[in-house]
Amino acid sequence: MNATLGRLEKVDLRNIWESEATDFTPWLAREENLALLSEVIGLDLELEAQEKNVGPFRADILCKDTASDNWVLIENQLEKTDHTHLGQLLTYAAGLKAVTIVWISQRFTEEHRSALDWLNSITDDRFNFFGLEVELWRIANSPVAPKFNVISKPNNWSKTVAQGVRKIGQEETTGVRQIYFQFWSQLEEYILQSRATFRMMKPMAQQWANVTLGKAGFMLCPVLKAGSGEIRIDFYINHAQSKAYFHALHHEKEAIERELGQSLEWRLLPDKKASKIELHQYQFEPSNQSQWPEMNAWFLENISKMRDIFAPRIKVINPDLWVNLVEPDESIEY
Repeated sequence: MNATLGRLEKVDLRNIWESEATDFTPWLAREENLALLSEVIGLDLELEAQEKNVGPFRADILCKDTASDNWVLIENQLEKTDHTHLGQLLTYAAGLKAVTIVWISQRFTEEHRSALDWLNSITDDRFNFFGLEVELWRIANSPVAPKFNVISKPNNWSKTVAQGVRKIGQEETTGVRQIYFQFWSQLEEYILQSRATFRMMKPMAQQWANVTLGKAGFMLCPVLKAGSGEIRIDFYINHAQSKAYFHALHHEKEAIERELGQSLEWRLLPDKKASKIELHQYQFEPSNQSQWPEMNAWFLENISKMRDIFAPRIKVINPDLWVNLVEPDESIEY
């Protein structure tokens, strides 16, 4: 086979983005481009603000990590890194209780890469520092494509699974908890290999796992109940206005269940901050490893469907409209 291959051509950043503030930052703040950055650093980012004052400086982009609800602060440079930006990043970290700093530049000097590595080594898990170089590439007359290269990252980013395994060994975990960790670990790999549009958070030795939805306070949680013959997926609402969101979604109950093709359990949980909407399946036993391939397929299919159903809805709901429009409903489990 004599296929003709193209040649990659590197494009100068300034040919596409003349200014950091008016070109690159607005481009990166768009949802599809934050999703690209999210994939590279392994966080699910939700935009909070651009050019936001943080202490004496203005942060280029301020996001929330939707899994932890912690701040993610992004600082951009279309030139090589410098001491001024490093000083700003340290000021930001000092002013926030828990934050991930993402420093994006055309080129990292060795001293600034070493500085981020050192910060990651001396801080606890409330503070994380990423250094990324951004590049632009094209083939012949193709559209220009961005590429982020990780230059520095938190020390534990590549160790989370190994740490989870050690934790199981160090704690007197029961056989059931080992099953949970083993199942979530292989499900995470299954989802990765399937090229799904979502990812699980790091596996833990517990009954549930987490899948982010791109908005802080909302999660899909696959759940195992070993010994019960039950698995399920919880759409978990843990927002300051959880009840308003719940009722807004419940107003669309028939449409939601029709799209899903299955019935759901609607649990308001009036005595708690959170509310849940549950999808149950009773034909699998989580401790039976021979059933894991079928369970993987069930989780993948239904997490994908529930993401497609709930993610767009929660982005357009105005919870203020539902705070005082709540009537008792027999189809809700109070």
